[in-house]
Amino acid sequence: MTPIINQTSKIPVLGFGTFRMPEPDTLRMVTHVLKNGYDHIDTAQIYENEAAVGSAIQASGRARSDIFLTTKVWVDNFHSSKFIPSVEESLKKLKTDYVDLLLLHWPNEAVPLADQIGLLNQVHKAGMARHIGVSNYTLALFDKAWQLSDAPLVTNQIEYHPYLDQHRLLEQCRKVGQCITAYYAMADGKVLEDAVLKDIAANHGKTVAQVVLRWLVQQPAVVALSKTVSEERADMNRAIFDFSLDESEMKAIHGLANADGRIISPPGLAPVWD
Repeated sequence: MTPIINQTSKIPVLGFGTFRMPEPDTLRMVTHVLKNGYDHIDTAQIYENEAAVGSAIQASGRARSDIFLTTKVWVDNFHSSKFIPSVEESLKKLKTDYVDLLLLHWPNEAVPLADQIGLLNQVHKAGMARHIGVSNYTLALFDKAWQLSDAPLVTNQIEYHPYLDQHRLLEQCRKVGQCITAYYAMADGKVLEDAVLKDIAANHGKTVAQVVLRWLVQQPAVVALSKTVSEERADMNRAIFDFSLDESEMKAIHGLANADGRIISPPGLAPVWD
């Protein structure tokens, strides 16, 4: 079983992400990882693979209660007439009557934030989502959303890797007793050729990917998402709990951050970043 981030939300600190993963690969990989130690699966309405995730959960033979399942409401569904029906459709595709975590995928100024958070809470109160949160929120947005929400927003899922400093958002979430969930940990593959990371990996007899994932989960209140279409690499990515990075190694990795480190910032979706 994967370690969990805290006793309240019980989010496994290492999850398997399915962003840009076609349905056949999703079915194959999610079935494999659930049979081989992963407990946390992340998908979204816009990924168009929720049905494959649902089928994989069934094929894995795992009890639904043993799996932490996350999906995200797409921005086109934030209007009151679409929000709950879209969640119901997600549950149908996922072949479950609840998700463990439901997120607002990106900020959307076309719908008042209070309305978005209110609908998220309605889904939570109805039992369709055990926990709720947001994704790609700035400091100011998260603070406003937190104040508007009756239920805790247990995570802010954000881009986070060695080249992007997210300490302010992380401190904000820690302050309210919640976490961040890091996606794009491999920085679109850039980390794999980094000399600093290669040296640290060699010192531990680990891969660069393992070192980056270890760096993430070793930070308090950080959940890391891994992603691959290789069964072998998925198994390797999970093997990060048998070593630790020392203070100097953690500092060296943090030192790789730079002002141009952000990769994901789609026009029309991205807010004005901190």
